[in-house]
Order: sequence, then C-alpha cells, then structure tokens
Amino acid sequence: MYTKLLGILALGALAFARGNRPQPQKTCNVPAIGGGEDDGPAILAAFKECSSDAKIVLDKYYVVDTLLLTKDLDNVEIELSGTVQYTPDIAKWSPQSLYLTYQNATTFWFLSGNNIHLFGGGTLDGNGQVWWDTFNNTHDSGTAGGSSTTFARPIPLTVGNATNVVVENIRQIGSPFWNNFVYQSTNVTYKNINIRSVSYSSSPTANSDGWDIYRSSFVTIRDSVVVNDDDCVSFKPNSTNIVVANMWCNGSHGVSVGSLGQYAGETDIVANVTVTNITMLNAQNGARIKVFGGNPSPTSTVGGGDGFVKNITFKDFFASNVDNPIIIDQCYSTAVDICAQFPSKLTISDVHYINVTGTSSGRDGSVVVDIECSDTCEDITATGTNLTSKDGTATYICKNIASTSELDFTCTAPA
Repeated sequence: MYTKLLGILALGALAFARGNRPQPQKTCNVPAIGGGEDDGPAILAAFKECSSDAKIVLDKYYVVDTLLLTKDLDNVEIELSGTVQYTPDIAKWSPQSLYLTYQNATTFWFLSGNNIHLFGGGTLDGNGQVWWDTFNNTHDSGTAGGSSTTFARPIPLTVGNATNVVVENIRQIGSPFWNNFVYQSTNVTYKNINIRSVSYSSSPTANSDGWDIYRSSFVTIRDSVVVNDDDCVSFKPNSTNIVVANMWCNGSHGVSVGSLGQYAGETDIVANVTVTNITMLNAQNGARIKVFGGNPSPTSTVGGGDGFVKNITFKDFFASNVDNPIIIDQCYSTAVDICAQFPSKLTISDVHYINVTGTSSGRDGSVVVDIECSDTCEDITATGTNLTSKDGTATYICKNIASTSELDFTCTAPA
C-alpha cells in the first residue's frame, strides 16, 4: 500500500510538470559568448528575468565560471538541450562554490524554488578529471568525509530548499564529487538520467555518488543509468518516503542507506524507502546499509550519532560480480575495538530483501550476504534469495539479527 502511494505521488509530480502547470508566459533564451568566456552571468540574468511563470532555454555550449545560485523560482521550465560545462579552476571554485555544510559538500549550481521542470536531453559537464587527479595526489577531503573550503569538489546540480521539482532526460559527466544532491526538499522526481563519472588516469573518481538525499522527503529516482566509483544512490540523514526504481548501476558501491550516525549528538532517520528492479554490475556492494558505530566523544565526527533505519525494502535486485550483494554494516568506518565497546546508537529494523539474485565477485571468498549489527537488528527478512559465489558454496554471515527465522538462508557467525 505504501509503495503504491509513493508511486502515485511520483507520477502526480511528473504529470504536473508536464501537463498541469500553467503555460510559461515568458521565454528567456540564453546566448553563449564563445571563446571560453564565462557564460555564468548571462545564465543568472536569464533566471532573474524569467524567475516566475516562464521558460529558460539553454541550447548552446556554455562555459560556466560563476556560481549558479538560482533561487526563488516559481513555475519555471528549464530546457537544457545544450551543454553546461564548469571550468576546472580549483583555486577559484574552492572559495566560490556554495557550501552546504553536510559532509562539507559544495555545489556549482543550487536550484531552488517551487514547481520547477528541468529537461531537454542536454549535458552537465563537471570537468572532473583535474579534481580527481588532485584529490588522488593530496588526499585532502576535509575533516568530515567530503570536500573542504580549501579544496572543494563541487556538485554539478543541487536541488535545494525546493518543492515539486522534476529533472528528466539529462546527461551528467565528469562530476568532481556527488553528481546530484537533494537538499532539504520535497516532492522531487528524477527520470531518464544518464550519469558517467569515469577517470582517464589512474585516479579514482572518489565520492562520485549518483545521488545523495539529505533532509528530504517524497523523492523518486527511476529509469536511469549510473557508471561511477561510488554509491549509485545514497540515502543520507533524514531521507524519508523514497522510491528508487529501474536503475542500472556499474562500478558502484551500491544502493546505500547511509552513511548514518556520523556526528555525535545528532539524530539521523531513514525510513519508508523502496528500492526495486535494480541491476548492479561489477560493484563493491549491492543492497547496502551503512551506519557508524558509537563513540565516547560528545563532539565526534566519526560516529556516535543516534536515530533509526526503518521500513526499507530491496526488491527484484540483481547483482553480477558484486563483492557484497547484501550487506548491513553497523560499524561502518569504526574501529573494531571502539565498536565493540561503544555499539551504534542508531537502530535498524523492518528491513526486507525480496528476490535478491545473482553472483558475488568472490572477493570475500564464498560470502554472498554479510549482515552484521553492533546491537540487535529487529525484523530483518529475506524471501526469494538466490545468490551464488564464484568461490564454492555460498556463505551467509549474520550477527545480532533477532529474526533469523525470517531469512530464507542459513546464517553463519562471523569468523
């Protein structure tokens, strides 16, 4: 019932974007200067002139060297049929990109307002190779796992402080950091997004998540392709009422609940999430939940937060050459001795795996399922599981799972 409701809401948002919104009364076509000159001011001028009941057309090749802070939009269509390419100027973008606090994330473009439709078959080009190479050489990621104000890796598109937004039929390449950030927003739908973050050097595309959702609700992501080196989709703190459907992910770290519980004194919630019809190829993880362990420090940024994960369903999830097709890690990025002494304060319950099939990579021997909680996890169920290992008979690792009778495999204690 709940999943059907979410689907109806998502379809309703898409229908509104396409057919039920008032027709634009004004159109702003954005010219391109050419010659490598900054088109950012012209784009910002168009958003200012056409901020309400209007359409903005981006049908050229644009070089952007200016923060795109496009706020207070109301009933605006954005036709991106050209290319927006951000300049690879680390020294300029590090202080200039918009700082978004959580995990020190920053962004090139902050899209905000009500009733926004971004579409058109065009491309967002993050020009990420220079950021990947620099990060690989310096390992400067700030103090909390993201970028930093001295070395920012901006997100190409952040939908933030927004309601009723549809983003569809867009290509994204070369993101320096996460490709998309849904930030403090409601009723946001992504459809037919093609993401490719692939390095042409030995540098990995670190933190190249397809989507990260934070303090947002009623978000739908569907019918999309992600080729990257990190999470396909990640549900960050206070993500609720989410649907992810019909996704093809390659090179990923999984569709991930978390990471959560990173900051002591803060409450993180992820609830009412349905992930369905996923193809996960050549990945580190498949259906994943990652939660920091506890921490004795009241100011810790590496664990100790509380909250809960509840009502999560992974359904029709196919894994091929995946290290951990199913994984719950309640000691994520936490030393074993610390996690044993200080279990996670964030509870995990009501998690359901339905028809998770495929093969593991064999990286962890014959292990195909690894669900380990530092404190007891309640109501964890599995039906229709059919996972094989390249390294002998499949092994299913379980620790502190209260409902092992509700699993359709036999658990083995961790070594």
